[in-house]
Amino acid sequence: MYYVGAHVSASGGVENAPLNAAEIGANAFALFTKNQRRWDAKPLTSKSIDAFKRNCEKHGFRADQILPHDSYLINLGHPEADALEKSRNAFIDEMQRCEQLGLTLLNFHPGSHLRKISETECLARIAESINLALDKTSDVTAVIENTAGQGSNLGCRFEQLAEIIDQVEDKSRVGVCLDTCHTFASGYDLRSTEACEATFADFARTVGFEYLRGMHINDSKAVLDSRVDRHHSLGQGEIGWAVFRYIMQDSRFEEIPLVLETIDPDIWAEEIQQLRRFSIGEMEVA
Repeated sequence: MYYVGAHVSASGGVENAPLNAAEIGANAFALFTKNQRRWDAKPLTSKSIDAFKRNCEKHGFRADQILPHDSYLINLGHPEADALEKSRNAFIDEMQRCEQLGLTLLNFHPGSHLRKISETECLARIAESINLALDKTSDVTAVIENTAGQGSNLGCRFEQLAEIIDQVEDKSRVGVCLDTCHTFASGYDLRSTEACEATFADFARTVGFEYLRGMHINDSKAVLDSRVDRHHSLGQGEIGWAVFRYIMQDSRFEEIPLVLETIDPDIWAEEIQQLRRFSIGEMEVA
């Protein structure tokens, strides 16, 4: 089974996210459990938690079909002690919010060295941050998202993801989310079947598909190896349709959330349906 959806709004309360996902015909979704551009957030109320669980059950969303995303402010590899502690505390809070909602995954950007420490030291700090968060929670998997490699952001190369995972103590609770736009922007070609086979073979060798817990499904406004993170609607960017057809016809991508973050929410329902057509063997774009 392919779980396809989008990163939907939780405006008005997290309980609205599953309703918004159901409205576009999704059987997967992502959400922010708090304002992603603020450090502080009000605790989740028991009313919101109960309503979220009730709405998920009503519309058939299980925990493994939901990929919450943490705050963009968090930098788990921050070179400065005070800022690192602030990020770690915020990340633990995000993990605990997921636990309260009965969710089992938390997607996050790994971190940035800000050109103040080495790449190796920053990757070690990210892994240590994950270990600290896992020690303070019990049921949530930390899902590292690969990046486009803008600025000093790490996680753009499969080797960097593998280096973080290698230093995580509980490997049963760490995973990876591959973003197709980020993958392409960081230099991995996805524009043909042959290119997809080579890129995903590299991922299998370097990281391993056993760690793949979700994907962000996006075309790219920027060219291959641009190190620029600019999403586009499916088939309208530099990647084209090949990778999305490939994903929807390869069983390695089943049973994980495949989440659109494309730029036009008004066509998410259409994009979801197009991906599903690929999964049943319809090759042409409608």
